[in-house]
Amino acid sequence: MADTPPDPNGPAARTAVADTAEKSVPAAKTGSEASPEAGSGQQAAARPKRREAFFDNAKYLAIVLVAVAHSWEPLMDGSRATKALYMVVYTFHMPAFIIISGYFSRSFTATPRQLKRLVTGVAVPYIVFETAYSLLRWAGEKPHHLSVSLQDPWFLTWFLIALFVWRLTTPLWRAIRHPLPVALVVAMLASFCPSISGDLALPRVLQFLPYFVLGLCLKPEHFRLVRRREVRLLSAPVFLCAVAFSYGIAPRFASGWLYHNTSAEDLGQAWWTGPAMQLGLFACSLALTACFLSWVPSRPMWFTVLGAGTICGYLLHGFLIKGAGFAGVFDDHPWLSAPAGEVVVTLLAAVAVTLLCSPPVRRAFRWAVEPDMAWAFRTQE
Repeated sequence: MADTPPDPNGPAARTAVADTAEKSVPAAKTGSEASPEAGSGQQAAARPKRREAFFDNAKYLAIVLVAVAHSWEPLMDGSRATKALYMVVYTFHMPAFIIISGYFSRSFTATPRQLKRLVTGVAVPYIVFETAYSLLRWAGEKPHHLSVSLQDPWFLTWFLIALFVWRLTTPLWRAIRHPLPVALVVAMLASFCPSISGDLALPRVLQFLPYFVLGLCLKPEHFRLVRRREVRLLSAPVFLCAVAFSYGIAPRFASGWLYHNTSAEDLGQAWWTGPAMQLGLFACSLALTACFLSWVPSRPMWFTVLGAGTICGYLLHGFLIKGAGFAGVFDDHPWLSAPAGEVVVTLLAAVAVTLLCSPPVRRAFRWAVEPDMAWAFRTQE
């Protein structure tokens, strides 16, 4: 997400990053619930929704990785090891969020209740936070120039736009026979078309699409499969190999590939490298996401409750990261680029995003992250 990523869905199922079906991803009733949207009408009202600790745990851990990776961006130039770790984390943290978001979008059929949640949990927060980040950029950059453009998301607000589009198109992906191959073809085409407009983060919407569609195709047994002991044992060597490989190519690797926000030509590469990298990164992201999920605890932990607030952590931590950059914290304290400084920055980022996911913060920002807005909608029977 370097100018981009996890974390998180609307007040209905946002995840970080990332559920939009329920009332929180990283925030309220999110994709951590045992069943996406357990039906409609009287049946849904009568059946209490139960949250699964596994998904709340996964969202919290993923949002911590999002914040930590963002905190590493100003430090990467002076550390090959930091860039290698950054590359590994960036390969799977947003894909993990997006897959979970897709998984909890399976029941989306565009009912009035679901559309209301989509607007209040995704569209409205996008408007609020895109405006807020534009004001932050105006205050921090010199010369000062205020520009609030809702069609050009800055930094991490792109995820809300993408989530809005993906969820609206869910009925289509649920209707076609082979949704994942089709989504992959769309992403591959988007990766070598420099003429695609950057408005509304369209390149990211299209290139991250396969992860959302994959989530739509998954079933509970697939998540149980990656949590088997064999997968957990394999995950350690897989991660070690990924880190070693990333360390080897770090000086030559263009981080732009990981952001999925541009084309191969814009990165100075031949057109055919775009589709090839899309497939290669998709395979690597799935492998690392499976390894990550294999280590996510299934039982309630001290941080499980924070999984319901990850949308707050996702949207708010950017003010700390960008604010520190505008204030010259990293430039004025070069020791932060030393190994000890990097450890300090990592711990501070993890602690900060943890606090931002806490229930008090979530309640304080409910007006912006998951407003009720009953006044704007007709009463539903």
